[in-house]
Amino acid sequence: MTDPTPDFLQATRSAYDTIARDYTAHVPDGLAENPLDVALLTAFAELVRANGPAPVADLGSGPGHVTARLHALGVPVFGIDLSPRMVALARAAHPGLRFHVGSMTRLDLPDRTLGGVLALYSTIHVPDDHLPTAFAEIHRTLMPGGQVLLGFQSGASGDEDRRTHLTERYGHEISLDFHWRTPETVCGLLAAAGLEPHARVLREPEAEPEAGRRLPRAFVLARKPGVA
Repeated sequence: MTDPTPDFLQATRSAYDTIARDYTAHVPDGLAENPLDVALLTAFAELVRANGPAPVADLGSGPGHVTARLHALGVPVFGIDLSPRMVALARAAHPGLRFHVGSMTRLDLPDRTLGGVLALYSTIHVPDDHLPTAFAEIHRTLMPGGQVLLGFQSGASGDEDRRTHLTERYGHEISLDFHWRTPETVCGLLAAAGLEPHARVLREPEAEPEAGRRLPRAFVLARKPGVA
């Protein structure tokens, strides 16, 4: 029987399964040295808590460090990642939290059950023609008033969106696509999915060895209209 999983999901899963241990060792906590990122995560947690006790899904949770940060902020949260090896590492490091294998383009979750969705540097692996499906899934699973926080490497305002292909990382051969998008592009796609962007932050570039250039980091906060 033919595997119905889209090629980009298979390639992304394979790449992160291959580099899972090295990635976790080299990136022990992606927010540890970025106070602004931590402040945005804290604000997201406060917005979620203000809307009620529904949980947050951390999409692309990787080793689980950010999931654990949200938990420490008093938010009920669980992680979802495409890579089974990443999920295994997250479960081992954070045995008190839940982590599941899954894809943001087809969430195995009931409608209107999430208080928030976090996706830090995971939408960058979703091609343009599949990103509306991912945002539609976020809209479907969020309860009214639910919050979304996206983080992604970005092109500068007015710059063109682009794709970069990575064939090696940490000494391993992989095949992994990165999609850089402007905040304007992402906000437009969120709005088309019925989600309302209400804040965006663009901070100065950091070195991006995968892309061979320096790119800004963008964050977008959005909400699902309505009251819980």
